[in-house]
Amino acid sequence: MGTTNVGFAFGLAVFACTFASAQSFAVVSIRPSAGEVQFEHDGNTRTDPGYLRMRDVTVATCIKWAYTVQDSQISGPEWLQSEHFDIVAKADEPVGNERMKLMMRTLLADRFGLAFHRQGKTLRSYVMTVAKRGDKLHESATDTPPFRENSAIGTVVRGTTMKDFADFMAGPLQAPVVDMTGLKGRYDFVLDFTAYLPPGEHVMKVEFEDTTGIIIAAMRGELGLNLESKKENVEVIVVDRVEKPSAN
Repeated sequence: MGTTNVGFAFGLAVFACTFASAQSFAVVSIRPSAGEVQFEHDGNTRTDPGYLRMRDVTVATCIKWAYTVQDSQISGPEWLQSEHFDIVAKADEPVGNERMKLMMRTLLADRFGLAFHRQGKTLRSYVMTVAKRGDKLHESATDTPPFRENSAIGTVVRGTTMKDFADFMAGPLQAPVVDMTGLKGRYDFVLDFTAYLPPGEHVMKVEFEDTTGIIIAAMRGELGLNLESKKENVEVIVVDRVEKPSAN
């Protein structure tokens, strides 16, 4: 092999190594969950530039965050939804959420052995649109960081897109939610279920069938958003291989 070819091969090797490093966290800690995050089906995820902290999350939660999918779009073993972990990860340098999502994909492959394929599937879904009288949302200030927190009576949202909100609502609705609002900004709002509960009922104690009706009514009344049940073809992540990591 000539000198030029050797140099070219060496350059490719250096580039590949650098690229792999750029898509990976420098430090990762994965431990069994130290405790439940109250009112949160998906635990708690917080990010700072280059720093990720996830409390009481499942592997399904990590897949949803990394690949921007919903619960119903993940098909795999039951423990993906039942085993809970605390994950702390740090990059070598400050990076944003989108880059960290790529790093989470690497983490899932390296530490959980995740391998999957995608396929289309027709599922009962909800299409989210703006109601005839218009939405009741308030656009966020430009520098508002994304935030969402649940309580016993609803959820508080700041700096959130409609796509992210649809992904969140897919959890309590137990079905895919497709954002067709056409709203492109980031929004602040409070979704309070109190006025839509039967007298004397608590939102956490209502049966699923009733909960769905309450959610639909509250979203229309509080946010000016409609949810319509339809059959939709959605892309599903089918897990071929996944392993439980050893604690570190």
